[in-house]
Amino acid sequence: MADPRDFDVIVVGGGHAGCEAAAAAAGLGCRTLLVTLNPGLLGEMPCNPAVGGLGKSHLVKEIDALGGVMARVADASAIQYRRLNARRGPAVRATRVQSDRHLYVKTMIDLLAAVPGLTVRAAEVAGLVTEPAETGGAVCAGVTLADGARITAGAVVITSGTYLRGLLHTGSHVRPGGIDGEPAVQALSGALSALGFRLGRLKTGTPPRLLRQSIDFSRCTPQPGEDGVPPFSIFGRRSTLPQVPCHLTWTSEATHGAIRARLDSAPLFNGQISGTGPRYCPSIEDKVVKFPDKARHHVFLEPEGLTTDWIYPNGVSTSVPVDVQVAFLRTIDGLEHVELARPGYAVEYDFCDPRDLSHTLESLVLPRCFLAGQINGTSGYEEAAAQGLLAGINAALRVRELDPLTVSRHEAYLGVMVDDLVTRGVDEPYRLFTSRAEHRLLLREDNAADRLMPVGRRLGLVGAATWARFEAMQGARDAQTAAVRTRRLPEAEADAFADRLGISRPHRAMTVAEFLRRPEVSWQDFGEHGVAAFDCDPALAETIESDIKYEGYIQQQQQEIERMRKLDRVPLPPQLRYEDVPGLRVEWAQKLTARRPATLGEVLSIPGLTSAAVVALSIYLRLQK
Repeated sequence: MADPRDFDVIVVGGGHAGCEAAAAAAGLGCRTLLVTLNPGLLGEMPCNPAVGGLGKSHLVKEIDALGGVMARVADASAIQYRRLNARRGPAVRATRVQSDRHLYVKTMIDLLAAVPGLTVRAAEVAGLVTEPAETGGAVCAGVTLADGARITAGAVVITSGTYLRGLLHTGSHVRPGGIDGEPAVQALSGALSALGFRLGRLKTGTPPRLLRQSIDFSRCTPQPGEDGVPPFSIFGRRSTLPQVPCHLTWTSEATHGAIRARLDSAPLFNGQISGTGPRYCPSIEDKVVKFPDKARHHVFLEPEGLTTDWIYPNGVSTSVPVDVQVAFLRTIDGLEHVELARPGYAVEYDFCDPRDLSHTLESLVLPRCFLAGQINGTSGYEEAAAQGLLAGINAALRVRELDPLTVSRHEAYLGVMVDDLVTRGVDEPYRLFTSRAEHRLLLREDNAADRLMPVGRRLGLVGAATWARFEAMQGARDAQTAAVRTRRLPEAEADAFADRLGISRPHRAMTVAEFLRRPEVSWQDFGEHGVAAFDCDPALAETIESDIKYEGYIQQQQQEIERMRKLDRVPLPPQLRYEDVPGLRVEWAQKLTARRPATLGEVLSIPGLTSAAVVALSIYLRLQK
């Protein structure tokens, strides 16, 4: 019998979350509709023209390992590659690419157009279609459009970005909008609220765009890209586009004075904006107020592409009036005669409380409705894309009546982010940092494929050719690791090698692996000093070095994970009266009652609860048997 539904999955919104969700759902065999206001802006970069960075690049690698698209699009549009924290530990090393933002969008449009089973439609979604659930209540069954049309589906993924009742602020000028030049979505917020979704208000912002020809780059410090940085996509290729530099300059006391003199006109400080902004990416007026003793703040001048003369001044996000923007910018070295291509602005928008979601990103309020991206209170392209991928996968699995995909904190930064969102919620736009993960050495950039590509293959998002290359890479790594552990330097050779490196002599024979455990020794040192040790791709050699150098710490983290797994296997009764558990503080019982964790392991993910709560619950459960 023909399926009476119009589509299997509908995705609302065509930003980074929506593109990943739509590609994943269609890739899993679902008839998928992507509804967006402007199909010419799929994957648009309304803020900085870059992908990756500290913490964020880990997400991009994880998206790629699961079969997502962001890494491939980023590589195809990259006009600069950089490696961040290259001299620090492997857990915090990161890749960042400067993107040609117009080419990024074009590449995304072309990629999605080639996905079988995916339809893109220009429209505004105004509400959701619901139908009675077999177990009572209602489930999501499609969307209604602003023109009154009704489209049915087995699941819906909402990725509305900053468009929900969006307001753009530049000084006292306030206008509706999701991003500059695009309208806000007005009706959907009310529809969600009427269905029981808890809504809040957040704020983010973007800098003015500057005209390249009005900047004196000779007064700024060039920031060139780096050769040898691997592409984002594990089996992809680095961009063949011309690579261009960014430039560094700084604000000054004159800059800060120009801003202080007009703080009364700043929407952030005069009460005009009610939404909460990001603590970790503040506007320049926020920096001036919060850090009055700091004499200067850096400003990175980033090209927006190869065919545009717009420059993105990273570090001076602002919503002050246009004349104030021009005045403070012209106090910065190199920008004395700068002209604006477009003023900066702040955007206020609605979001839904992510604590109303499960770890699959399915709504607890309305089953079969999934939320991803800034509607969940996050900030950043990478955070949105990773959520979109997970939501799209689970929407497809829901329709196909298959087990959902959940990703734990020890498996991926995606798991860390989702767990943070659904257990803790947000009181400001959420940004991912490596410091949010408890097991950072296990969640490195270089082992994302090891952790997640088997999952992508099992789902069907990783193709046979990619999987064959992955298996070959695994075999090469195993062989090289064995060689490194067994290649032994005789005492004389080991001492001579140590002398060449300027480190203490071992005065005994040593394997290459034993040398690698020393913090002063890297895999490159062997080849540079005439010791045959590594015969593999540099990226693979780096991974092997990290595994060996930190294997003691890695084993400790794996033991901690196993302890948590044991706790996760202990279920908590759904109707447990926490106020009756001896040893639980009143505030602990209140938090447990509100959250209703399914297992003992989930108890520790609730803010404010400690291992003492787990002990009290464990004793109580044993006594009840």
